[in-house]
Amino acid sequence: MSALICGSLAFDTITTFAGRFAQQILPEQIHILNVSFLVPTLKREFGGCAGNIAYTHRQLGGAPLVMATLGADGDVYLERLRGWGVSTEFVRRIDESYTAQAIIITDQDNNQITAFHPGAMQFAQRTTVPAADDIALAIIAPDGREAMIEHAAQLAAAGIPFVFDPGQGLPMFDGADLKRFIDQASWVALNDYEAKMLCDRTGVGLAQLSRSHLRGVVVTLGAEGCDVWEQGRVQRVSGVKAMTVVDPTGCGDAFRGGLLYGLERGWPLVRCAALGNRIGALKIASAGPQNHVIDCAALDL
Repeated sequence: MSALICGSLAFDTITTFAGRFAQQILPEQIHILNVSFLVPTLKREFGGCAGNIAYTHRQLGGAPLVMATLGADGDVYLERLRGWGVSTEFVRRIDESYTAQAIIITDQDNNQITAFHPGAMQFAQRTTVPAADDIALAIIAPDGREAMIEHAAQLAAAGIPFVFDPGQGLPMFDGADLKRFIDQASWVALNDYEAKMLCDRTGVGLAQLSRSHLRGVVVTLGAEGCDVWEQGRVQRVSGVKAMTVVDPTGCGDAFRGGLLYGLERGWPLVRCAALGNRIGALKIASAGPQNHVIDCAALDL
């Protein structure tokens, strides 16, 4: 069985600022903000939520189906996906656009500032959810606004359970939009900041949200691990200490790759989240979102 991963494919330009953003940005002068950060290191990586999630899911032994768009410059990404043994049947190329691009600055406290050009991602709604009997579940990760709305509706109509993972795309949606996503989803995954925004916009707290048709709500907390909400009850799943902290880019996506792997196998949600925490700790010790190596034998899967 496969997991359908709906989301973005992007190129990430990752830079590092040796100081702290908080020391460079004056709150009382925010209305005339004009700052420049010296970033002596620069790397270009493969990224995008769909690509990052699929990378971890595939390394764990899953069979991800990536549904996303690439631009005219995307051939190298197609080759990379095929190199993992991943089907690119549902990856559409948009020749009149560039592939989505993220430019990320990380400070010494692992805070990040990101500029994002959506590029081909804006046309992701041109691809529809396939009618395939071998799709066990799916995830709606950050993508073009219309694509997220349409793909969620298509998954619900097809009876395919999915994780709603709005991520950095959450601000595109109002309370009514978010409630519609939640009504269609089987699980919701957010970080703590996104969880607060979702609750504010919908007027529904996490406990109430989880007392519904949802099979669970997962709220990631960085190094602290995550909270798993099921039917109004919350359980803290402790974080895993990383061997070293190199780059947080893609940690959330790595977590979701582990989460999907467990859900696909019918594990309890807490066990799925625990695997996600372990994978996140592996990822943060590696530069870039798709360079961590997973030893499945060591994970005792």
